[in-house]
Amino acid sequence: MTRDEALFEYLLRLGDNTLILGHRVSEWCGHAPVLEEDIALANTALDLIGQTQLWLGLAGEVEGKGRDADKLAFLRDAWDFRNVLLVEMPNGDFGRTLMRQFLFDAFHSILLGKLMKSSDPRVAEIAEKASKEVSYHLERSAGTVVGLGDGTEESHARMQAALEYLWPYVGEMFTGDAVDAEMAAAGVASDPASLRADYDALVGRVLGDATLAIPDSPFAHKGGKTGTMHTEHLGHLLTQMQWLQRAYPGASW
Repeated sequence: MTRDEALFEYLLRLGDNTLILGHRVSEWCGHAPVLEEDIALANTALDLIGQTQLWLGLAGEVEGKGRDADKLAFLRDAWDFRNVLLVEMPNGDFGRTLMRQFLFDAFHSILLGKLMKSSDPRVAEIAEKASKEVSYHLERSAGTVVGLGDGTEESHARMQAALEYLWPYVGEMFTGDAVDAEMAAAGVASDPASLRADYDALVGRVLGDATLAIPDSPFAHKGGKTGTMHTEHLGHLLTQMQWLQRAYPGASW
């Protein structure tokens, strides 16, 4: 694998994570429990889709085959996506959605902090722009997790259940492969495993404030990076997201 091939794969991972999570969050539009949350979730989704445009746009440039961000988003099949499994998990109730958001935001903020120092100036520039949005995402999701976790008996129980459901998917974010090794060797990105200590410290502090117990369960789900073992949820999501482009190829308005 050449450096450009590895960079292309790495950029797909960054863009697919934000694309899939952005679409998941957008599913709350018009359905959130209160108007303020409806607007906040819509804005979060827009931020993530904006980041997707940058990451996948750069991926298309690196690939050099004429595929722009739209083609990469709408004309690939499920097995070609490189997102981690955490972001494709269904929304569930409001508590599960915000727990999923927090668990990814914590990782995302630490990752972008490292990517801002990337040897690739294009990667560093996108990371710097995205980090400003993600710092707000993290502040908001962490605050909501604490508010609900340390809230009523019902909200606490729901947040603990959400954490137990989602925690087995966390480990994949820190599992490296040949692409990660190539990016680390080139100084483009950090070894994912090197981010785990900061992540555990951040997540542990917030969950402690939320009076939530981290499950004692090993990482049991893997495959998003290779695109070979996505859940059935991604297929359903892509059916919703891609149907217009699939039904009317090349449509514009």
